[in-house]
Amino acid sequence: RKFIMDYFFEERENLRFDFLCKHVVLSIVFSCRGIPGKKCGTVIVTAEELGCCRDSVLMQFCANKLDKKDFFGKSDPFLVFHRSNEDGSFTICHKTEVVKNTLNPVWQAFKISVRALCNGDFDRTIKVEVYDWDRDGSHDFIGEFTTSYRELSRGQSQFNVYEVINPKKKGKKKKYVNSGTVTLLSFLIETEVSFLDYIKGGTQINFTVAIDFTASNGNPSQPTSLHYMNPYQLNAYGMALRAVGEIIQDYDSDKMFPALGFGARLPPDGRVSHEFALNGNPQNPYCHGIDGVMEAYYRSLKSVQLYGPTNFAPVINHVARYAASVKDGSQYFVLLIITDGVISDMAQTKESIVNASKLPMSIIIVGVGPAEFDAMEELDGDVVRISSRGRFAERDIVQFVPFRDYIDRSGNHVLSMARLAKDVLAEIPEQFLSYMRVRGIKPSPAPPPYTPPIHVLQTQI
Repeated sequence: RKFIMDYFFEERENLRFDFLCKHVVLSIVFSCRGIPGKKCGTVIVTAEELGCCRDSVLMQFCANKLDKKDFFGKSDPFLVFHRSNEDGSFTICHKTEVVKNTLNPVWQAFKISVRALCNGDFDRTIKVEVYDWDRDGSHDFIGEFTTSYRELSRGQSQFNVYEVINPKKKGKKKKYVNSGTVTLLSFLIETEVSFLDYIKGGTQINFTVAIDFTASNGNPSQPTSLHYMNPYQLNAYGMALRAVGEIIQDYDSDKMFPALGFGARLPPDGRVSHEFALNGNPQNPYCHGIDGVMEAYYRSLKSVQLYGPTNFAPVINHVARYAASVKDGSQYFVLLIITDGVISDMAQTKESIVNASKLPMSIIIVGVGPAEFDAMEELDGDVVRISSRGRFAERDIVQFVPFRDYIDRSGNHVLSMARLAKDVLAEIPEQFLSYMRVRGIKPSPAPPPYTPPIHVLQTQI
């Protein structure tokens, strides 16, 4: 049996398989557990993305001899496409542009997803209405016709020339034939590639962490500090890091993550750094897994002096240098910045983000503590696209969330951190795809599925 599940990049979806054999239950959570010391067999899990409704179609229409509706001119026609619903109602799914002053318009080609057009049902009715545009919004109805995706997919042919019928005119005039015709000029199917197509083709997500070590966080030895090392509970930095990292680490095969700090004075000479390796090795800042990052973070808290100011540009530029060297779609870089304060180098940070928007890179910012984060909202760019020196970011690559919005008053940090991860990671797949689309990068072919080895049974005669 196949099981269909919804896939969400931003959520961890645990699977458990129970195998019942007589009175023994073997529980399997991505690894075989059962009777100690005995081989319980092998479980092979294969997954594939359902391709249903991932197609889009590029269509173009023209019309001939439409009814004249304007007193001083001809007509200003446009088309309105409706998808039929299960209850017999119709939902508008597309409107063409208006072609002015003609009874024989040729509309521009337009692209629409198969899901929007017919919800994947190739025989579902598609109703097309033809209107004459009026400036005051009281558009005049010229007529309508119906078709289906299956009919349209025949392309340009005698089957796709439609009579435009006005039911009121047809009921009143015995000699009424039609109010013109609409012809399909072209029909091209395009398959949309998905985020998972790239992952299956081998694209790696490189995850980098940057942690704020400025003095405004408070003395790590004090319970009031945002960096307080509580032996019984993770601090805000640790919770944010683990929540996001544990989801994204599954998209990186080697599980080696660069971990950086900024805003601290480093031993032995006390120099201030805004781009230092948490593991103390600037030549190799990689940590193994999220546990390795956490360990390096706690070790740094014991050795560096919290200082300032809060500069983002150095760590953004650090990741951007790596992203700039790999533009073939084989790697994508995600930088997680966890910070408590107001940015000191806003102009440089904005310039860094504008430059990075051309690279295979996304930036997640989690703001911890009670500070106001107005500047972070500006960097997020959801309302107004971020710009620097008159240049706008090529795409939106920043997602900001304040940590305080995810503190669960009931004390259930597991659920609240899952919500945090979901919200900060939700935009990554679309940001990833926007880069690939702009650069025209297609996913590599997926490797062949795993085939288990065949065990030859030897029998003694």
